[in-house]
Amino acid sequence: MELSAIADFILKWVIAPVVGFVWLLYRNQQKHGTEIAVMQATMSLQKESHDREFKEMRENFKRVFEKLDGIEQALRK
Repeated sequence: MELSAIADFILKWVIAPVVGFVWLLYRNQQKHGTEIAVMQATMSLQKESHDREFKEMRENFKRVFEKLDGIEQALRK
């Protein structure tokens, strides 16, 4: 076998598949990175929404307890 035939064989059956496999891994890694970023943004928005709702609920409970205290004071008079 001559040198050019060996080089051609190595390029076709060794280097080209390895390059293709590495490119596939890189593409999948980029896709996963994008999906993770989207999930993090979604989680952040959900956390902010939950915190806002929890704060509103806490304020509503404070108002209810203030009204109950007012009713209790009125009944004691």
